Amino acid sequence: MNKRVLLMIMDSVGIGASPDAASFGDHGCNTLANTARAVGGLSLPHLQELGLGNIAPIDGVLPSAAPRGSFGRLRERSAGKDTTTGHWEMMGIILDQAFPTYPNGFPIELIQQFEKLIGRKTLGNVVASGTVIIQELGGEHIKTGYPIVYTSADSVFQIAAHEEIIPLKELYQMCHIAREMLTGDHAVGRVIARPFIGSEGNFVRTPHRHDYSLKPAFNVLNIIQEAGQQVIGIGKIADIFDNVAVNESFTTTGNQDGVDQIVRQMGRDFSGLLFANLVDFDQLYGHRRDPQGYAQALQELDGRMPEILNAMGEDDLLIISADHGCDPTIDYGTDHTREDVPLLIYGPRFQAGVDLGIRKSFADIGQTVAEHLGLDASALAGQSFLKQGL
Repeated sequence: MNKRVLLMIMDSVGIGASPDAASFGDHGCNTLANTARAVGGLSLPHLQELGLGNIAPIDGVLPSAAPRGSFGRLRERSAGKDTTTGHWEMMGIILDQAFPTYPNGFPIELIQQFEKLIGRKTLGNVVASGTVIIQELGGEHIKTGYPIVYTSADSVFQIAAHEEIIPLKELYQMCHIAREMLTGDHAVGRVIARPFIGSEGNFVRTPHRHDYSLKPAFNVLNIIQEAGQQVIGIGKIADIFDNVAVNESFTTTGNQDGVDQIVRQMGRDFSGLLFANLVDFDQLYGHRRDPQGYAQALQELDGRMPEILNAMGEDDLLIISADHGCDPTIDYGTDHTREDVPLLIYGPRFQAGVDLGIRKSFADIGQTVAEHLGLDASALAGQSFLKQGL
C-alpha cells in the first residue's frame, strides 16, 4: 500500500508570540487568539475536533475531551519570520542569518544596476503595500512604461506592472534578471512578480503572481524525490523551493481552489508528499490587518475539512501547521509576526489525543514526513514526533 503525507500549511496562522518575539519588534501577537477575540469567537468545529483548542486558549474553540487528532505547537529556530524561512525549516534547513530587508528602500546603486540590466527606469523603491502602491503609481507607470519596484518588511524585491504595458513574459524576465542580480549581501528571500490590470483609480492585482526564491540547500524534498517517491506542490510551494525537488506543481487562485486541488490530488494513486500552502490568510487578511476577513477564511477552511479528511487513505498522514504569524489585530505595522505555530496530526492508523508539546523546530515536520515514508533524513535537523506514541 502506498504511503502518503498531506502537509497543509495555513499561511501565517500563528498561535502566540515566540519567546524571542520582542527582538523581532513584535509584542502581544497571537494571530489565532487575537483574531478570535476581535470577532467575538471563532466557530471551527472540525479543527476543534482534531484538537486545535487543546493547543492554546482560542475564543469559541474549546479543548476536546477526546480529540480526533494529536496536537502541539512548533517553535522556529531560524532567524526569520517569513514564508521562505518557515517552509525551508520544515524541510530541515535552518537559517542562522535572516534574509536581508530594506526598511528604507533598496540602495540607489542596486536600483541603478537593475535599471541598466532591464534597459528602463523604475518607479517606487519604497516600502509599501502592494495594493496601495499600484493605486499611487499605476497611472505614472502607464504613462512611462517604467515598472514599479517596492519591498515590505519581508525580504522581498517586488516588481509590479500592468499586464497591458509590460506583458507577463517580459515582467517574468525582469524578475529573472533581478534574481540573478540579488546575491551575496543582497540575496533577498524572494523576487516577486506582481502583475495588475485596470484603469487609474481602479487597478487590481491578477492571479499571475510568480515568486523567484533562492535555491534551497539539500532537504527532505530531495530525499523523497531521490527515493523515487513524489513531491506534489499546491499553491506557491514550487516557487518557495525554486522548483527544486518538486515533481508536479499546481498553482491556485486562493484557499478554496487550494482545497479543491488537495482533494483532487489525494484522489490519485501516488507515494510521497502532497505539500500545500493556503495563502489567503496572509496575503488577503493578515497583511491588510483585517480580522473579520481572517476569521471568515478560517471558518471557510474548517467547513471544507470533512472533504479533506474523507480523502485520506488508511495509511495516509495529515499534518496541519503554519509558517509564521501575521496577526491582523496589531497596530504597529503590516509585517509578519514572530509566533509559534499550531500542529495538528491525523491519520486513520495513528494514535489520537497525544499532546506533542512545544517542538524545538519546524524541522520536526520534515523528519516526521520522512519517517512515515520510510526514508532516512537523520543528516538533517529535526526530530520526528511519530516516536511519541502516535
